[in-house]
Amino acid sequence: MSDILSQAEIEALLQSLSQDGDQEEPVASAGTVPDIAKTEAAMPGPVGHTTRGRKAQRHTVAYEVYDFRRPDKFSKDQLRTLQMLHETFARHATSGLSAYLRSPVSIELVALEQVPFEEYLRSLNKSVFTKLSLLPLNGSAVLEIEFGLIFAIVDRLLGGPGRPISRNVLTDIERPLIQQTLDRMLAALQTAWEGVVVVKPSIESIETSSQFVQIAPPNDIVVSILFEIKIGNQRGAMSLCIPYLILKPITAKLSAQKWFASSNRRLNNQVRRQLSAQIARTTVDCKVRLGNRKISFRDFLRLKAGDTLLLDQRVEEDLTLMVGDIPKFSGQAAKSGNRIVFSISRPIPQE
Repeated sequence: MSDILSQAEIEALLQSLSQDGDQEEPVASAGTVPDIAKTEAAMPGPVGHTTRGRKAQRHTVAYEVYDFRRPDKFSKDQLRTLQMLHETFARHATSGLSAYLRSPVSIELVALEQVPFEEYLRSLNKSVFTKLSLLPLNGSAVLEIEFGLIFAIVDRLLGGPGRPISRNVLTDIERPLIQQTLDRMLAALQTAWEGVVVVKPSIESIETSSQFVQIAPPNDIVVSILFEIKIGNQRGAMSLCIPYLILKPITAKLSAQKWFASSNRRLNNQVRRQLSAQIARTTVDCKVRLGNRKISFRDFLRLKAGDTLLLDQRVEEDLTLMVGDIPKFSGQAAKSGNRIVFSISRPIPQE
């Protein structure tokens, strides 16, 4: 007898198991055997041996739909970490562009998802594509900005109110202006990513057609990060596309727990020395407060050379040295040669 069931025998077995599972199993009287046991006894080979005497039951099987054309490369925890990173990027880019353009700028993260690269390209309109390198990570990413926003930025930089222009090409004068704007955005991206990995974003090329920015095969998974930008009264979209192959070496660092743990880690001696060296080169404004006096605005307008104001500071009392707008030290005014100096007597305790 053959140990291999034929296709007809397999279908008959599955059908009998399905029918017996839907009905209540009858109680076997003396000398009788349930149908399922008969079926199993009649099965040849090891299959009948392993299933003999078992009760046929239906079990609810938990499953999740999986599309092999769109495999999930990132976990939900990793996507949340990427979302937090690029929310930080949006905040830094907002402040940097607002100061650069001298205009209110708002950048908000709208959506973050993992999609095939060809689907990302299909979702784009006419835009300016900036191909980026993220050293030391291998590969290229794409920063896409709609033409309406690009020309609003150019118009603002050239002294205009920030109106869009209906064109789909960049002139030789406009390209350097756009590159300077992108450099500030990449600086914000570098700052946002420092909590996970130190990258040095740089511009490889600026294109006006998506066919020149094939950074990944069509079916490869990429992270698509969509932003909404508002410059004055002009609104538009910006997106950042990062292929999975670029992020694959650092996926272990994209865990939110590891990210927070690394940010709270105690500083080692080398980091402390680097911070001290950077802070030591920083300049601060210091000023000595001689005293205070309240006067009316009318008296202030009447002040002229030679007038004297009576302050609330006594001659024998210490003066206050201000670092920025914070009182830090008390001391006395003195004279060193032809210069007036401030001699510190004690620090002022901070609350």
